[in-house]
Amino acid sequence: MTRAITLVVLIAVGALAVAVTRAQQDPSALRIEKVKDTLYIITGGRGTGSNIGGVGGNTTVFLADSGVVLIDTKYQGYGSRLLEQVKSVTTKPVTTIINTHTHGDHTGGNGEFPKNVEFVAQANTKANMARMDDFKGEKAALLPKKTFTDKLSLLDGKDRIDLYYFGAGHTNGDAVIVFPQLRTVVMGDLFARKWAPLVDAGNGGSALAFPQTLSKTITTLKGIDTVITGHATTTSGTGAAATFTRSNPVMKWADLQEYAEFMRDFVAAARAAQTAGKSVDDAAANLNLPAKYRDYNLAQAKADVQRVYDESRR
Repeated sequence: MTRAITLVVLIAVGALAVAVTRAQQDPSALRIEKVKDTLYIITGGRGTGSNIGGVGGNTTVFLADSGVVLIDTKYQGYGSRLLEQVKSVTTKPVTTIINTHTHGDHTGGNGEFPKNVEFVAQANTKANMARMDDFKGEKAALLPKKTFTDKLSLLDGKDRIDLYYFGAGHTNGDAVIVFPQLRTVVMGDLFARKWAPLVDAGNGGSALAFPQTLSKTITTLKGIDTVITGHATTTSGTGAAATFTRSNPVMKWADLQEYAEFMRDFVAAARAAQTAGKSVDDAAANLNLPAKYRDYNLAQAKADVQRVYDESRR
């Protein structure tokens, strides 16, 4: 009898371990994790329809005295699930949502929050959002009412949040969000993860300006030790066949410094290849980059090399 009970317990424990592992690997499963003190991050969230295979951006959760501030809302359909995650750590209501940029994997859930929530974004991001179907017609009410050009501060004291715009990069409206008391910066897709960034020219992104924007970020911000990136997973394959591998969404200041160097070296290598008369395909396949970037994901490199070529011809 004792052996039978032990066997049942072992099977149950094994099944639980498998279930946890699958939940961690499932890109549609949301996970909330504490970063430090009153700051959390929610990872996961998979696109559907035309976005299938895409993985939602990270959502940062800040528990201020006056309520909860969210940064980014993943794909459409994840708003209520984000609220469930928030309610697992606090009873405070969500009062403010900041969107780092216009893309649907960071703004899609906006419409699923209470109407009294205040939306905040950089001015160019609001203009970009206004062109999206998700924010046309009656949905235009979801466009940010509070915008900024270069800098904006929200709340005060220990809860102060500083929003910066340092220039074009992934788009032309990438907000950099700093929590001074927590020595933490949220980078959105200006630093999505250690990969070629996929510059969105349609929304004002610039490959040539990207390194300068990151350099300005580095030289301007002080006292930061924690960096929250725009994404927490990498993918291979497409659609339902895609496989997902978790990558660390919380990095250190040194990682951001290295990424700024990577973007500088990436653009320099692409321009050198262009000057040498190489095709975009050849340049992307044989970029002359330092060995320290060998673990970077360059699956999207061709699109970024094309952007460098196109911008350099102007």
